[in-house]
Amino acid sequence: IAGYQAYASADLGGIAYETEAREGLVIDEGVLLEIVRPGTGDPVAVGEVGEVVVTSLFNTDYPMIRFGTGDLSAILPGISPCGRTNLRIKGWMGRADQTTKVKGMFVHPSQVAAIVRRHPEIAKARLVVDNAEGGDRMTLNVEVAGTRSSSAEAIVASIREITKLRGEVAYRAPGELPNDGKVIDDVRKYD
Repeated sequence: IAGYQAYASADLGGIAYETEAREGLVIDEGVLLEIVRPGTGDPVAVGEVGEVVVTSLFNTDYPMIRFGTGDLSAILPGISPCGRTNLRIKGWMGRADQTTKVKGMFVHPSQVAAIVRRHPEIAKARLVVDNAEGGDRMTLNVEVAGTRSSSAEAIVASIREITKLRGEVAYRAPGELPNDGKVIDDVRKYD
């Protein structure tokens, strides 16, 4: 017996299914699917990991418009080798809810998005939370295209104003941050 994957939720029913090609999951024909940056709702490029957002009008009594599943995935380019022509996704790649608690305060992906909106030169950002020196520390890793025209002091001020916590900024080269959909990466260790 050959077993195949299906991607579904209790709210929506079937969303996508695996074919004999076994290259991603094909989106069901009655579903509109988007991949968005967690915390913003902004669409991401093909191949970039983000949150799965689905619109389904199957149930006319209970239509689902832009339902955030909370799951991470990415759109695969091209059509399936099996011949199916609908959009495909990589499959389930984790959860989008990356809210974490730092020094007793919750930090949400939407707050990271608000910081990035204030500094349009930032192409991509990831907030890393660690405790290497025994206390919680936040570092906003940012990819800035071209020269580092952004002011680290201005970004630090935005971090403080939006999260009510102190944070640092680390510049990264374009493309250096991983494509895994994480906006907040909590790497604290409690040995």
